[in-house]
Amino acid sequence: MTSTHPNALKLRELYEDLSRIGEFVHDDVVLHPATRAVDPTVGDQVGREAVVQWERDLLGATGDTLVMNVQDITANDQFGTVLGTLEGRFGDIPFAQAFCGVWRFEDGRVTEHWENIYTPNLLASLVQVAPSRA
Repeated sequence: MTSTHPNALKLRELYEDLSRIGEFVHDDVVLHPATRAVDPTVGDQVGREAVVQWERDLLGATGDTLVMNVQDITANDQFGTVLGTLEGRFGDIPFAQAFCGVWRFEDGRVTEHWENIYTPNLLASLVQVAPSRA
């Protein structure tokens, strides 16, 4: 019988509620945004506070409708990958696309995360036109 790696369990828990990302990361974590290659204004998010704010802003851009439908998680002591579909609404515009999250771990905590979405230019355009939250 094969047991599930603890880092895979952490990733499953994280994807159930992205607002909890701060609980899983090192203080000096680095997040590489999904839109990094198509939006020159988007840079790496460095540090726990920046990463937590990045996820809050993404959730806010969807009016808290964002859902990460996970299809598969694989992890070991050093890395994890998560495949699934990101779904949400940006204003009145529905969005659903495949994603692949890649994670690097040290001592059971996330030290680096690469966001990947199937069409990053579409995501970038939707985030920019999403209504602001008060």
